[in-house]
Order: sequence, then structure tokens, then C-alpha cells
Amino acid sequence: MQTQVEQFLKDESDHIAKLHLIVQRTIEEEKLVIENLLHPPKEIISPGEKISDKVALFGGSWKFIILFGIILVAWILFNVFAPKRSIFDAYPFILMNLVLSTIAALQAPVILMSQNRQEEKDRIRSENDYLINLKAEMQIRSLHQKMDVLIEDQIKTLYETQARQFEMLEEINRKLDKLQGKENN
Repeated sequence: MQTQVEQFLKDESDHIAKLHLIVQRTIEEEKLVIENLLHPPKEIISPGEKISDKVALFGGSWKFIILFGIILVAWILFNVFAPKRSIFDAYPFILMNLVLSTIAALQAPVILMSQNRQEEKDRIRSENDYLINLKAEMQIRSLHQKMDVLIEDQIKTLYETQARQFEMLEEINRKLDKLQGKENN
């Protein structure tokens, strides 16, 4: 009986050691993932990139469209209804066309630069999402390993219990056979 208790305690200790080993391995595997998530590399932005972001933010907004529309309408109205000596851009509005073309020519590459930076931010964000998914997968694997250990130990315990029950049944059978043998004599 004493050896069975000692064996049970030893088995329980081995079981806990297996679980600790699984947890320790999982912590070591997750260390890199957690480090990358907690301390992402710092983004270094040049002054030109800051300007392109601000131009793209303003140039792609309703505020810009409305303000630009108001300026164009005011330009046209002034040059149509102002006295002849105050007009600076007569009817075909050649100066206005030049200004619009220049704005479009400058604004397009600036917006493209900003989009490229946004694409880089999206790439970094998707890498972080991947790392988070990887961390979750590692945790799920760890849980599966723990469950496998628990199931393995449960099956082992069931087999041992069943073996003891068979021993007990055999002992009861022997005792019954002895009793029947005495009654027959």
C-alpha cells in the first residue's frame, strides 16, 4: 500500500513536471513574438514625408474640395465682373488653367509619396497581425500538448485502476472458490 502511494505521488510529480516543461517551452517560443509586439521599430520620418502626409491629408479632404471650389468661383466671378483695369486673367482664364495644372502636377506625386508611406504602415500592421496570430497558434499548440498529457495520464490511471480491479476480482474469485471448496467437503 505504501509503495502504491509513493508511486502515485511520483507519477503526479512527473505529470506536473511535464506540464511545467510545456509551459516553459511555450514561454520561450513566445518571447520573440511578444518582444516584437511590445517594442516595434521606431518609424523615422523625414521632413519631406511629413509634408507629403499633410498635403495628402488636406488635398484628399472635403475641406480642400470646397475651399478650392470657392476660390475658383471667386476667381471667375472677379475676372468676369471686375472693371477692365482690375482684371488679371481675362475670359479663357489661361492663368487659372496654368495654376490648376501646376497644382495638379505637384499634388499628384506628393499624394503618391504619402500613399507609399501608408502602404508601408499597412505592411507593418499586417506583420504585427501575423505575429499576433502566430502567438495565438503557439498558445493553442501548448494547450493541445497539455490536453494530450492530461489525457495520457488519465488513460494510464484508468488502465491501472482497471488492473487493480481485475486483481481484486481474481482475489474475490479465489476466496469464493475456497469457500465453495469447503462447502463441498
